[in-house]
This record gives sequence, C-alpha cells and structure tokens, in this order.
Amino acid sequence: MPWGGPARFGGPARMRLLEALAAASRPLSIGEIADAVGVDQPRASRLVQQAVQLDLVRREVDPDDARRTRVALTDAGAALVRGFRGERREAIDTALSEFTDAERVDLARLLTKLADAWPGV
Repeated sequence: MPWGGPARFGGPARMRLLEALAAASRPLSIGEIADAVGVDQPRASRLVQQAVQLDLVRREVDPDDARRTRVALTDAGAALVRGFRGERREAIDTALSEFTDAERVDLARLLTKLADAWPGV
C-alpha cells in the first residue's frame, strides 16, 4: 500500500476522511469533514493536514467565500480509495462465498434492520 498501511496512515479516522471525500459531490469544508468522520474540527484539520502531506487531498479556495477552504481528493487519493474499496469487496465476496442464497437474503434483511434501528440515524 502506497501510504504504508493503515497504521502509518493513522487508522479508521483517516480512512473515513478519504471515504467521505470520495462520496461527496463537491469538495468539503473542515466542518463538513468533521461531521462526516465523527471527530471535532481540530482533529479533522489535523487529518486533512496529514493527508495533504501525503498528497491524498488538496485544499481549494471556497468559490462562495474566499476566506474559507474546501478539501478534495487528489488523483492519488481517489486511486487509494478505489483500491481499498476493491479490497473490501474481494474480502466480502470471499466471506460470503459459503453462504446460500437464502442466507444472503437473511443477512441483508438483518443488516437493514440493524441500520434502521441504529441510534442517531
């Protein structure tokens, strides 16, 4: 992995940062990143700074307010997200390979029930 693996890159919060930016339809503010990642704004700012240093994200001037910046994935960051999404997909496919069709339907139903009951959603 080009960033030295999850331990060097810093774990789940940084991965959520990249995922949030990949899912967004536009560059995000630090506040929006903090909300999406589930951290406070100072932590989000540090995550962004570290990702900038790794050339995974870039800062841009907010077109609506030049005093603010927004954050977007670089090409390298987008490639990294595609890579770990592919790895997860392969892991899921492997884990589900022994499930019957009925078991897959049950799992999907139960996961949907869990997601619907999750607090704060």
